[in-house]
Amino acid sequence: MSATTGLADREPLPKYLAPVPKTIEDLGLRFAWLVVAINLAGTVFGFWYYSGQFAATPAAMWPWVPDSPMATLLIALAIAAWKLGHELPWLTALAFFGNIILGLWTPYTLLVFYETYAAQTHPLMFQFLFWSHLAMVVQAFVLHRITDFPVWAVGVALVWYASNLVVDYFIPVLEGPHGVHHTTIPVAQDAPMFLGADALGVVAAGEVTFTLLALFLALATAVKKCQTAHEQS
Repeated sequence: MSATTGLADREPLPKYLAPVPKTIEDLGLRFAWLVVAINLAGTVFGFWYYSGQFAATPAAMWPWVPDSPMATLLIALAIAAWKLGHELPWLTALAFFGNIILGLWTPYTLLVFYETYAAQTHPLMFQFLFWSHLAMVVQAFVLHRITDFPVWAVGVALVWYASNLVVDYFIPVLEGPHGVHHTTIPVAQDAPMFLGADALGVVAAGEVTFTLLALFLALATAVKKCQTAHEQS
């Protein structure tokens, strides 16, 4: 614990696991309740954004529909729990996965279908969606300051986001829009794209890749923290 800031000391993690400058990490943690409030506001906006898709999806599948607002809700709850002195590793791991996966997947999708989105979306909304989701990635990379990512907690997050992949792209379980529950894309799912893939395959490939990335980053952080603790003991 730093005597000057009252925050947990930053462990010596590699840059690829802790790319956010320490001063920004400290700022975010000092104003944690503001970060919570911003994420809750984003959650409310996100649920409104998905309102049309909720109406067309069976209620039993609603938990798998609002991916991004669920991610901002999870990180708001995880940081709030930490501030109240009850850090919950499973909740923090879920928040990390969600903010890495959706924080990258949405800008990726906006770029993949740039021409269509640019024609259908107001430029300010496009920019807001793009940069606000990248900010989700930034805040995910601060969570190493409040958790050690125990393997069981990473397992909980992996099970949830693996189930999300399954119902989004492979087995819809209950019929939703177009038979899946992911964010609707602005072109036909079978529209040809590149490398022989169709539109659904391209967005699925992005989400699978980002899920594997989140898994690697969480486990690598856990390993590095264990190594540091061993070396200091």
